[in-house]
Amino acid sequence: MSSPVPSSSADREKRVARASASYSGSLTAWIVKIALLGLLDAVAVYGVIVAIAHHSWWMAAGIAAVAVVITIIYLPPNRMLPAKYLAPGIVFMLIFSLGVMAYTVYVGFTNYGDGHNGSRDDAIAAIQSDNQVRATDSPTYSSAVATKDGKLALIIVDPTTRKVEAGTADEPLKEIQGAQTNSLGAVTSAPGYQVLSFAEVSKRGDEIAKLKVQFSDNIADGFVRTTTGSQAFRFVSTMKYDAAAGTMTDSKGTVYKDNGRGNFVSSSGKVLEPGWKVNVGLSNFQRAFTQSDIRSPFLRVTAWTFAFAILSVLTTFALGLALALLFNDTTMKGQKIYRILMLLPYAFPGFLSALVWSGMFNQEFGFINQVFFGGASIPWLTNPTMAKLAVLIVNLWLGFPYMFIVSTGALQSIPSDILEAASIDGASGWRIFSKIKLPLLMVPLAPLLISSFAFNFNNFTLIYMLTQGGPRFTDTSLDVGSTDILISMVYKVAFGGAGRDYGLASAFSVLIFIIVGVFAWLGFRQTKALEEVN
Repeated sequence: MSSPVPSSSADREKRVARASASYSGSLTAWIVKIALLGLLDAVAVYGVIVAIAHHSWWMAAGIAAVAVVITIIYLPPNRMLPAKYLAPGIVFMLIFSLGVMAYTVYVGFTNYGDGHNGSRDDAIAAIQSDNQVRATDSPTYSSAVATKDGKLALIIVDPTTRKVEAGTADEPLKEIQGAQTNSLGAVTSAPGYQVLSFAEVSKRGDEIAKLKVQFSDNIADGFVRTTTGSQAFRFVSTMKYDAAAGTMTDSKGTVYKDNGRGNFVSSSGKVLEPGWKVNVGLSNFQRAFTQSDIRSPFLRVTAWTFAFAILSVLTTFALGLALALLFNDTTMKGQKIYRILMLLPYAFPGFLSALVWSGMFNQEFGFINQVFFGGASIPWLTNPTMAKLAVLIVNLWLGFPYMFIVSTGALQSIPSDILEAASIDGASGWRIFSKIKLPLLMVPLAPLLISSFAFNFNNFTLIYMLTQGGPRFTDTSLDVGSTDILISMVYKVAFGGAGRDYGLASAFSVLIFIIVGVFAWLGFRQTKALEEVN
């Protein structure tokens, strides 16, 4: 047995260099990984602290759980490799998909909206802040208006103690040191504050008049306000809160009790605003079906949404399939050019096309009335029936290229020998289409038609850009119109009009999810029968 040939010194040096580089790279990667995990955990700890401060225990537990799981997955160097690849996608899905859905469902069971945005403590503070009168024993404070970190601040001088105090709308008065005053006792400068000149105070008079600074940490001590900028007075609230009884009492002795729905209400029915966010159970869903002011437009919008989605799918599919059949003839001259032209509407952004069509449908100056109807004044966007027709026409223009593409691809996948055999057997063109082509086309196209239905069911862009949901219904206080679909109605309830009702809008969103989910489930069940065609 021969002894191994000793390696040269050059080979040993190369192996040592490779091992050193590998070790160095691994060490660098390990340090970077530890640093990133440490940063992630630090952010998670901060998030948990903030969530606990806002009494959001579920949020705190969720953040902590995600941070622990991510650390366990990525800390070991060579373990749980599949989890390392799956974890980011799962986390983003939980946050941006399931998390958003869960929060929407939660809001649907609350009264969250204008007048019910914050907590009970926030509502109490706002009520006391909004109902103030000048205190009868208030001295006249020499004052100056300043800015601190971009916010308006009020600086006052106590006439008795000559103590200088300053505060903002978010911070109560606190004593400050190092302030400079003039011969009249007015503050001219203060560390950390930029004192405004008389001209600057005059320009911002409206903001200054609204500025209210708490006199102390106890809101019951009142606020300090100024209108001139040079003199300030203490104001006290006319509303007194009894923490033991959980009631508010005004200066006339009227008692306002918690009605259990996020408001203080007197025995005569007077409601104090703002209220606070509370759980209301199925109240929002009940309002959608029982409150006449909401039920009537909701049912009409729901009926039109179904009609719009179904007609959009049928018309776009019919036109797209017809054009695909027409341009599927390989002997046609310029076939490729025609196909490219069919795709042009698909190449333009949908919102831009909707805006262009909106101008073309203008009753007085629109291209359609002026060119196609000889200057007739057809109310395309102001008449309920004509507006719906206009929406379907524009959606047909925007949607048929997609159906043309998928139909063309499906047609080319049909075996030609089947069609030739049917033709030899004497089948007519219509019979070949209805008995062979269409059933075979529906196998790959049925799921796409279901997804097209779901898309059109929530086609917010077209409705909002073309008609903005109009013409508006006249028999409801909701800002809802004849061409609104459910998703645009949800948008208007949540963000449009004078009042924003996020709870009701979220309840509508939950209903939309259920409706689309049920129809998609039923549709996919039916598509299983088409598999037998293959």
